[in-house]
Amino acid sequence: MPPTPLGGSLKTLLLRGLLAGLIAGLLAATVGYFVGEPKIDAAISIEEANTAKAESAEHSSAGHSHGDEEAPLVSRSGQKAGQFLALGLAGLALGAIFASVAHFARRYTTLSGPKLALGLALAGWTAIVAVPFFKYPANPPAVGEPDTINERTLLWLAAVLLGLAAVGIGVFIYKLLATQLDTVRLIAGVAAFVLVVVLGYILLPGINEVKEDFPAVLLWQFRATSLGETATLWASLGIGFAALTEFATRGSTPVREPVTTAG
Repeated sequence: MPPTPLGGSLKTLLLRGLLAGLIAGLLAATVGYFVGEPKIDAAISIEEANTAKAESAEHSSAGHSHGDEEAPLVSRSGQKAGQFLALGLAGLALGAIFASVAHFARRYTTLSGPKLALGLALAGWTAIVAVPFFKYPANPPAVGEPDTINERTLLWLAAVLLGLAAVGIGVFIYKLLATQLDTVRLIAGVAAFVLVVVLGYILLPGINEVKEDFPAVLLWQFRATSLGETATLWASLGIGFAALTEFATRGSTPVREPVTTAG
């Protein structure tokens, strides 16, 4: 068996993952605060305008008002600031899971620690984010029916399982063809991944609850921002874990003294 590429015990990897995950979560929250929140505010404004219009029409026809609505439990300013806490905690949890997976995966690869970390981050983002996103993209608050939230959540979880299965099968095919050329292995692995994803997309039902009057530009800006936020989370996690691994490896590598010969 080749030497473990990451080095350190599971406890060491967990601490490394927690630190990288916390940093990744805070960076993702920063992207969400400065880039994503303006899109959410715009979507909420549209939702409030539509609600006010509907209530005005109902008031005109029924002769009574609905002005006694309860205020939200958390204000918008509280929600904006709270995402740093939420994503920080989510980053910690994701970092711990990432480190545990890395501890298991290092036994079956000869990749260096940094390369393994980056590869796991790319695989995780592809399976958990990219595959579900392109089937069920994120929608702003003004889009989606509240009555279908449970159905949409279950379908999203099914898409996550599809992504994990597709990535797993792609990696399995790649390793199965160990005696072939690297290009052949890569093409076969990618082809297997794409095939599984396409079949899954066909079998899973589609959902489109976007109203025709919702601004298309705002919708796609929100979705692009959502994808960028998750990409920041996973990229920061992978790069942070890889950097910490490289620092630890360099610190534990003994320095060889130059050999001198008597002349």
